[in-house]
This record gives sequence, C-alpha cells and structure tokens, in this order.
Amino acid sequence: MRGLSSRGSTDSFASVRPETCTAGMTDGPKREVVCADAIPWLRERGTIPGACVITSLPDVSEVGLALPAWRTWFVEAARLAVEAAPAEGAALFFQSDIKRDGAWIDKAALVLRAAEAAGATLLFHKIVCRRPPGALTAGRPGFTHFLAVSRALQCPDVLPIPDVIVDPGEQLWVRAMGVRAAGHAVRFARDVVAPALGRAPVVVDPFCGVGTVLAVANAHGLDALGVEKHRKRAEQARGIVVRPEPGDGAERG
Repeated sequence: MRGLSSRGSTDSFASVRPETCTAGMTDGPKREVVCADAIPWLRERGTIPGACVITSLPDVSEVGLALPAWRTWFVEAARLAVEAAPAEGAALFFQSDIKRDGAWIDKAALVLRAAEAAGATLLFHKIVCRRPPGALTAGRPGFTHFLAVSRALQCPDVLPIPDVIVDPGEQLWVRAMGVRAAGHAVRFARDVVAPALGRAPVVVDPFCGVGTVLAVANAHGLDALGVEKHRKRAEQARGIVVRPEPGDGAERG
C-alpha cells in the first residue's frame, strides 16, 4: 500500500511474475514457501527464532466453517501467529471487517482478544483505505485494520507510518494486501523489530496466499517464510517478485 515512509527509495513497487522462480538464490534474500495447513504447522513450529509475523487471516467464506466456529478458529489462529514470533518480535495483521445478519464483526477486536491470550499488547493500530476516503461502500468497509502486537517490544515514540494509509498500492490477488501497505509492515520489521531481536528478522506469513508479503520482504533485503494451503497459490508465492519502480531512486531490475 502506498503511504508515507522515511526511506523514499523503497516506498514504491511494481510486480513481475517471472517464468522461473528467482527467490531463494544464493546471491539475495531467501524465500521458502511450505504448502500446508497453517494451523497444525504453527502448532508444530511454535516460536520461530528471529521471526516477525506479517499476515492476513482468512475470512469465514474461505475456511468453510459456520460463523461461530470461524470466530473460535480465527482467535486461535491469531494467537498462534502471535506466539510464532519471539517475545521481542512482533506480529502484524491486515484484517477487513465483515457484515453478517445485519451486524458488523470487528476483526481488529478478535486479533486483540488473541493477543491478550498470548500475553501481547498493542503496538499500533492504523487504517488502510480500500476505497477513496469519503466514498460510500456497501457490503464491505472501505478500510482495512493494520495492527501490530508484541509480548515484549515497545513501539517507538515516533513511528514513520501514517495513521491513515490512503493508497494501498497494487494488489497481486483479489484478496491480497497492497504492496505499499505490505512495505510499511516490512519496514517496521526491518527498522524496529530487528534492533530488538539483535538480527535481521525473517518475515513469516503463515497465510501467505500468492506471496505479496514474502516478495516485499525480499525486496527490502529480508528472508521470508510462507505457508499456503492451496498448491497453485503456493507455487505463485514462490515466484512472485516486486521491485522498486523507476523514479524512486533505485534502478529497475
């Protein structure tokens, strides 16, 4: 998603879909995509050393559960995602609310319930516009919640992320987060989480879809690890690449 950044050279991205996968080559950041169900994978892995989790949990329409069961599933999945990061690390979530039977379901509240169960506290809560500000929407809200939580990390007093990110950037898939919004999350991992961990973090997305977060992490020089249940999307996630657009201070690859 597009927004303000303290590093102009990495604020703007274009996507390419190469015929062969270049991620994970020895001369650049590594990327691994596991084709698996994220919940048992997270339970088995537990806390991942050096991880910063950046993800978006699936909607009720994607998991084949009744609404009450999905609520329970969502909170458990979010708790596991929080616990996958070390205490000094962080878990960042992009979630859009849904409306069912005339009532809104606040996914940010569900994330915070999971964070509390994991012993984590809120670092920040931003808004990403899905539609232009002031536009009327029907069925789905025109914004996405962007939250970060941690069990030990403290958010700096000055955070170079705007409260409202107006332009989310290109979406590489209909359900994907925008690449510029993902850039804000990855830069937080690189600039804030890394000093707390004492090392460059590995960006982990346990619900990686087509791999937007993984590609943006690699574009910022960070290794990435993703999990995707659907084989076709897992294959896409291994090959998707984003790179700086011309005119932002970096050469096009």
